[in-house]
Amino acid sequence: METAIRECIHPSKTAQQELCVCFYADDFVILHKSLDVILRCKSVVEAWLKEMSLELKPSKTCISHTLIPYEGKVGFDFLGFNIRQYPVGKHQSGKSPHGKKLGFKTIIKPSKKKVALHIQKLRDTIDAYKTASQAALINKLNPIVRGWCNYYSRVCSKQTFASCDKVLFSQLRAWARYRTGKFNPKTLLKYWHYIEDRLTFSTQKGMKLISHSSIPIVRHIKVKGNRSFFDGDVLYWSTRRGKHPELPNQVALLLKRYKGKCPACGLLFMEGDLVEVDHKIPKLDGGTDRFDNLQPLHRHCHDVKTARDNANRKALVQETELESIESVIKI
Repeated sequence: METAIRECIHPSKTAQQELCVCFYADDFVILHKSLDVILRCKSVVEAWLKEMSLELKPSKTCISHTLIPYEGKVGFDFLGFNIRQYPVGKHQSGKSPHGKKLGFKTIIKPSKKKVALHIQKLRDTIDAYKTASQAALINKLNPIVRGWCNYYSRVCSKQTFASCDKVLFSQLRAWARYRTGKFNPKTLLKYWHYIEDRLTFSTQKGMKLISHSSIPIVRHIKVKGNRSFFDGDVLYWSTRRGKHPELPNQVALLLKRYKGKCPACGLLFMEGDLVEVDHKIPKLDGGTDRFDNLQPLHRHCHDVKTARDNANRKALVQETELESIESVIKI
C-alpha cells in the first residue's frame, strides 16, 4: 500500500520526503502539507483496497489539518493519542530542520475518547467492588492506573493525569459514602491516610492506591537512524534499554539510569571504556549494596574516588583520635 501511495506523487527526493506514511497493524495515517496530495492518496488507497474486496471504514476515516480548522476538525487521533499543533509566540515556537521558527508547536496528548473509556473502566471496577474490602479494591485498581499511565507517560499527559485523579477521588468518595451511608471527616480518615504528608486512599496497614500524577513523564528518545541492536554497540543499547546480553544486568541498568554518563566526570561512556560499579557511600562507611547506592564510573574516575574516600576516612580517624586525646587530657 505504501508503495502504491508513493508512486502517485512525484518521484523526486524532496517530494518523497514531504510525504509521511505511518502504519501500525490495520491503522495508518498519511501526512502532507497539500490537500490535493492527500485526496489523491486517499483515492489510491481506496482503489488498492478494492482489488482485495476491502474498503476504508467511514467512521474512522477523516481528513483534517493539525493547525487550521478543516470541516470543523483540528488535529487527529491515532493509536489513542491526539496529535495537534497550537499557535504560540516566538519564544515557544517549534523549529524546522533548517532552524526556522514555525509559529506553532506540536503537542501530543491522550485522546478524549481514550480518557473517557479509562474513567468508565475505573467507575465500573469501583461499582463491582462496592462490597469488597478496601485492600481488594486497591489491588484491582493499581494495575489499571499504572498500565494506562505507563502507555501515555511518553507524551504531554500531566494535566490529563491530574484531571483523572480528581475524577477518581469523586468515584472513591461515592464508594466510601455507599459503605458508610455518609461522608464526613470521620469517613475520610477511615479510608484516606497521610502517607509522606499526603492524604492518600490507603489501608491502615499502608497499602495505597497509585495516583495518576505519581507516574513520571519520560520523553521518548528516537533510535538513531544508523543504529541497529545487532551492530555491537553495547554501551548505546545498554543505556537505552537497560539490558544487553554482553553486559551484566546491574551495569546495563546503571547505564540506563545515568543516561550513559559518568557521574564523576560528566562525560559519556565511549566504546572501549572500562565501566566499573562504585558504591556512592563506601561499605566501610556504612554503605549498602542496594541499587540506589550504586553508580557507574570510568576506571580512572573510580580510582580517584576511592583514593579520595580513603583520604577522608583517614582524616576522620585522625580527628577522632585527637578529640579522644583532648578529652583524656581534660579529665
